[in-house]
Amino acid sequence: MRFLVTGGAGFIGSNLVETLLEKDSFVRVLDNLSTGKMENIKSFLGNKQFEFIEGDIRDVNMCQKACKDIDFVLHQAALGSVPRSIKDPVTTNDVNVGGTLNMLIAARDNKVKRFVFASSSSVYGDEKRLPKKEGRVGVPLSPYAVSKKTNELYARNFYDLYGLETIGLRYFNVFGRRQDPDSPYAAVIPIFIKNILNNRVSTINGDGEQTRDFTYIDNVVDANLKACFAKKAACGKVFNIANGDRISVNSLYKKICELLKRQTNMVYGPTRAGDVKDSNADIKRANRYLNYSPLLSFDKGLESAVEWYVNNSQM
Repeated sequence: MRFLVTGGAGFIGSNLVETLLEKDSFVRVLDNLSTGKMENIKSFLGNKQFEFIEGDIRDVNMCQKACKDIDFVLHQAALGSVPRSIKDPVTTNDVNVGGTLNMLIAARDNKVKRFVFASSSSVYGDEKRLPKKEGRVGVPLSPYAVSKKTNELYARNFYDLYGLETIGLRYFNVFGRRQDPDSPYAAVIPIFIKNILNNRVSTINGDGEQTRDFTYIDNVVDANLKACFAKKAACGKVFNIANGDRISVNSLYKKICELLKRQTNMVYGPTRAGDVKDSNADIKRANRYLNYSPLLSFDKGLESAVEWYVNNSQM
């Protein structure tokens, strides 16, 4: 099997690449390295089953080149972060909407068997009912959320109009090895780990009682692979990919302190614009159509993530 992973030098993408190479698949990566890092894929460069193309999904010709002779596209390339999208909605739209449309066109033209793409729990917007179910979405609260919802609409459109088999995965707060703690838009878990390891004060947005359905990277990788080979009934649909549970940010901070056997101070700041208060996924639909269920619980995943940062970072 021949796979294209867009954004393959990033956090999620590089973990997908690693797993696919372990299964002896051919893997091509398309990444412009704007947020991805060569260090995430340098260990793959000597593998004859691996190919790296430095390029941008905003370039439709580059997308066509990347999709040539590919069976499955795992589309992870995007400009993440709600705050970044609020600061710069134009670039978020150009990359996430325009770039994804380019990829869909290229996948269609090159007769790709299946196009699996990363969506986000942010599409639920102001829908407050828990758990979050795929058929109940509210008004998006950020340009990032709008871009991900638009991706879902385009993917369904390409399935209905052109027969391109598309499956969307709504990720819920993915964490784990290789997630960058140094990005200005870094996720909360690597930020907390870095701050605690360095005895720095952590800032929690809001009162810390907001909850999230944190999802370990191995679960997301497994969901992508299962989506590639799921029955056709799954095509044209989107699925929650999560742990199916939730934890408050305050409790998360305490757990990380316990795992690191350290205690540092935290302060509370203003609530971030565009953030939802609570997030918890219903994963029954993913189980039904993709046979997805979490490989690792949140607690086991957090233990693994903390261990990785301790052993592999220069924090």
